[in-house]
Formats: sequence, structure tokens, C-alpha cells
Amino acid sequence: MIRPMETADLDAVMEIWLEANLEAHHFIPARYWRERLDGVREQLPRAEVHVWEENGAVQGFLGLQGEYLAGIFVRREARSRGIGRRLLDAAKECRSRLVLHVYGRNLRAMAFYLREGFRCVAAGSDPDTEEREWEMAWR
Repeated sequence: MIRPMETADLDAVMEIWLEANLEAHHFIPARYWRERLDGVREQLPRAEVHVWEENGAVQGFLGLQGEYLAGIFVRREARSRGIGRRLLDAAKECRSRLVLHVYGRNLRAMAFYLREGFRCVAAGSDPDTEEREWEMAWR
């Protein structure tokens, strides 16, 4: 079930955020993600965050800031079950356009977004990591 994030979900959401980033971005030092935990924890309650809950436990979430898709994160053991797609479909229902950034070396995410109708609109470099990234958009 998709629902808005509640304050009580924050610990589970942060755990999923860190785990997913460490796995998907193995090419970036782990300390980079760990150093950002406090800042993300502070920002999340101010963003529009929707969680996927099953049996009382958060299994994934999606963050939006206007039309910017800040990310989709799914717990490792819950991946490849359509949770990310369902979260994205819910975002598409309430937005006419979505934009995101994805690291070029995150091949799984690139394939997912392309499959879901996003197109690469610009290439660049993340100033924090110096990794090549793509701006992708959906209409």
C-alpha cells in the first residue's frame, strides 16, 4: 500500500536510503553516503515522501520536490517485485512531468527509468562526486 510518510517511518526510510545507495553506487566511497545521513534525515520530512508499506513495515519509498524525483529506494529483499514501478506510477498520476538525475554507472536505475518512459535530456557531472550523471525527464 502506498501512503504518505509519517514521522514514525523516518528510521526505516533512512535505513533503506543508506542500504540502497551503498549497493547501487558501489563506485562512490561508502563514507560519502554515511556523511550525508544527518542532512537527508533533516530534509526528508520537508519533502513529499510516499512509502510502500506491507504488513506494517516500510519496504520502499519515493521522494518528490515539485516535479523533481529525488529518488526511489526499495529494501533489498523487496526488490524486483514491482514496488518501485508502483511508486513511480503513483507519482506520474499526480504530475504531468518528472525530472531526475541518475549516475551513468548506475545501470540498473538507468534501465528502469528508460523502461518507464524517461528520456535522457542532458549529460553532466555531479559536482560532489565528479561522477557522470544524466538528467532524465518524463512527460
